Amino acid sequence: MKRFFLVALLSGGLALTVNAQDFHMPKASPTVSVNQGFSTSFIKLDYSRPSVKGREIFGHLVPYGQVWRTGANNATKVTFGEDVILDGHAVKAGEYALYTIPQKDSWTIILNTGVSNWGTQGFDKKDDVLQFDVPIQKAEPMQQTFSMSIEDMTDNSCNIVLSWADVKVAIPVKVDNNERILSYLDNALKGDKPPYYQAASYYYSSNQKMDEAAKYCDLAVKENPKAYYMNWLQARIYDKLGKHEQAVAAAKQAAEKAKGSAFAAEYEQHYQDMLNAGK
Repeated sequence: MKRFFLVALLSGGLALTVNAQDFHMPKASPTVSVNQGFSTSFIKLDYSRPSVKGREIFGHLVPYGQVWRTGANNATKVTFGEDVILDGHAVKAGEYALYTIPQKDSWTIILNTGVSNWGTQGFDKKDDVLQFDVPIQKAEPMQQTFSMSIEDMTDNSCNIVLSWADVKVAIPVKVDNNERILSYLDNALKGDKPPYYQAASYYYSSNQKMDEAAKYCDLAVKENPKAYYMNWLQARIYDKLGKHEQAVAAAKQAAEKAKGSAFAAEYEQHYQDMLNAGK
């Protein structure tokens, strides 16, 4: 019996220790790190998230016309995994502090090298890499907690969206990656495991090398006869090439292969849309 109580006591103590280690008091502005795959690399955001808590934010808590840390606590940071273009200006890959100057109708976006700063402490204009203005938009619904996200992604563009209270702004990001991707695909297609589907998909989405897109998609379908999504890409490529009968046939194959899956209705609709497109 004593042994049982000793084991129980030790187990309980261990549980309390583990729980104590896992316990965190709520923070006023919790930190977050977002690592988003984009283009041929990534964009990473590191920032703290203050909340409205009944306060009037812009023009009061965050004064107009003054440099803002863009969040809370440490300097907000953005890391680009490859060279990018912001507001028409080339920016090298790397980590930058992101500051802003909110105004009533626009915000000034600032990239700065002071990544170790605590908020605006240590901020120096001589460390600025780039400044440009973006218009404000109305945040709907109202954003209670400051948020940064990467939205509207394409193969070569996206928006870094900042939103808090009733305001949001979008920082447009572009990359010049086409030649880099084409070079990668040219080499990879000569390898032991050619990325046929990836090549066909990129050629289709970027509207180039469409004959090669059809060839590589055909090869991808042969290697993956059950992959109905590949047949659907095949259909869209044929349609873009003006080969409607082949497009309809491929769309029909996609719908038939998708039967019994969670996507059966979606691919049946794709087939009907392709069928009706020629009428």
